Amino acid sequence: MDYYQIGQRIRKYRKAYGLSQEALAERVGISVPHMSHIETGNTKLSLPVLVALEVRTDDLLFDGSRKERSTLYAEIESELSNCMVQELEIIREILRTTCLALKKYRRP
Repeated sequence: MDYYQIGQRIRKYRKAYGLSQEALAERVGISVPHMSHIETGNTKLSLPVLVALEVRTDDLLFDGSRKERSTLYAEIESELSNCMVQELEIIREILRTTCLALKKYRRP
């Protein structure tokens, strides 16, 4: 589990709610340095932090990427269902080529 990424998501939601570290720390009942350590991934978060943010656990742990990916697949499948076989073959080749090109520029 990547606690740094989870901490960054907590920070993102905290800011989206317009809360300072001090305000969230007070709401949770922890010190400001402890809150800072959670956001930087140096300390594991506790259940009260999750409750105070009122954010779905999946959104903090996975940043909603599973849901977004599922939605994208459904949208792509819907578009492809209207294509003829020859068009699907062309799209498949474009997709392969695009994925290869993207891998060259993807950060490790």
